[in-house]
Amino acid sequence: MVKVKQIPKLFYGTAWKKERTAKLVEQAILSGFRAIDTACQPKHYEEAGVGEGIRLAAKKGVKRTELFLQTKFTPIYGQDPKRIPYDPKASLPDQVKQSFEASQRNLSSDFIDSLILHSPLADMKRTLEVWKTFEQLFKEKFVGHIGISNCYDLKFFKLLFQNAEIKPKFLQNRFYKETGYDKTLRKFCDENSVLYQCFWTLTANDHILEHPKFQAIAKESNRTEAQILFRYLTQIGIVPLTGTCSEKHMKEDLEIFDFHLGEKEMKAIGSFF
Repeated sequence: MVKVKQIPKLFYGTAWKKERTAKLVEQAILSGFRAIDTACQPKHYEEAGVGEGIRLAAKKGVKRTELFLQTKFTPIYGQDPKRIPYDPKASLPDQVKQSFEASQRNLSSDFIDSLILHSPLADMKRTLEVWKTFEQLFKEKFVGHIGISNCYDLKFFKLLFQNAEIKPKFLQNRFYKETGYDKTLRKFCDENSVLYQCFWTLTANDHILEHPKFQAIAKESNRTEAQILFRYLTQIGIVPLTGTCSEKHMKEDLEIFDFHLGEKEMKAIGSFF
């Protein structure tokens, strides 16, 4: 089991790729992505296709040890009833273990760099029951980090954090206006060494990307609006996910680390959030 010590600052997201998953994952890796986000949720992810894309990239020289793989355990209510990847009648700990074993098979990897709880369960008791199983996988060195997604309630997240023996390393949420861009949650994350991952970053923020002031910053920087937004987020410590299906955009997304936004630009962009 080999741990990937460095956490990449940009992830490639694999949701809704269906039969294109393997080719797009291979393309993303060969373009330079070293972090891949997926889930054991056949409803929205072709996790086996992610594994195939990784194998295809390995044949062209990119080793598994160079990659940071992140998958998720999705509770029953987030699954397609006809394609649940574990026994729905099993106990929660067994559901987690069966889902994780399916991910290991799908990704051809015993070790998973990050395991995310796709969303909180109905109450804290059941959420903690799942979390303790995550902690067991962490202690057994099958998992490098554990975290949670789609958790927008600061009180709930604090309670999970306080009761967790192994603290969440990641909080992965939609990044959009409706939740106030998770300002209070992000502040808590910053204060407690939790990395905030964001998805739906471009799709939900057309109003920002199309704003004349934002477009002026992009033009002056000779960069695309998407590059400016992603770069801003990485500079304030957020880890964005991008799920583009365009090889051109993949390369542009990775080029955000070729430039740095100055204090003036950061302040102007920050006013949108």
